Amino acid sequence: MTVAARPARSLPLWTLIGGLIAATLDIGYAISYWGITKGVAATRVLHSVASGLIGREAALAGGAGTAALGLFLHYFIAVLMAAAYAIGASRLAWMRRRLWLAATLYGLWLFVAMNFIVVPLSRAGMKGLPPDPVWIALSIAVHVVFVAWPIAWAVNRALGGNRTGLR
Repeated sequence: MTVAARPARSLPLWTLIGGLIAATLDIGYAISYWGITKGVAATRVLHSVASGLIGREAALAGGAGTAALGLFLHYFIAVLMAAAYAIGASRLAWMRRRLWLAATLYGLWLFVAMNFIVVPLSRAGMKGLPPDPVWIALSIAVHVVFVAWPIAWAVNRALGGNRTGLR
């Protein structure tokens, strides 16, 4: 089937799918990393996400409800990231033609924005990057490969852009 003959796909649906995939891969990475390297429970990782909204002390004192809030917030933020990418890709043809380049640049931007804008402005109480170079390096890669690439892939499916992104 040619691009012109392909049926139109729902941009909101594929944006949601991309955001959900990205959120799942990202939180899976965070829970696995902190669990394997420091023995941190998954609920504690989710409490740290919730701390951005309710503060560190309230998040740490919370139980399953606070962990659920953190999980919800994590998915909500990822869907917003996907929506922002979808808006850009629907308006900028180069993002559809150069899918992987656009996604890689977006992933790098997401890493910078989350670590130097969003988290410092939140109630989490953290400023800058944690002093763990392995976490930093892996987080950069995760923001590109696990977050931005699935978002770009899903959005591109809806927009009918270049399938490979290599042109």
